[in-house]
Amino acid sequence: MNHTYKVLQDDVEFFAAALFQVRVSVWHVQEDGQHIIDYGGPVEAYTDVSIKISGKRYFRDVFEFRAQK
Repeated sequence: MNHTYKVLQDDVEFFAAALFQVRVSVWHVQEDGQHIIDYGGPVEAYTDVSIKISGKRYFRDVFEFRAQK
């Protein structure tokens, strides 16, 4: 399937997204479907546990982070 987004997973990908101010959206993906949580913005900070986007922190192990291509 051809996507218009890239799923960010590694610190290097989050660093590049922050550096280039790429819009990153936050998704909750489950077996029964996927739901957008936040239309997002640029990555402001990241740790091993969470990602900060538009002043809010999201857990890395709960959500999927998608960067526009």
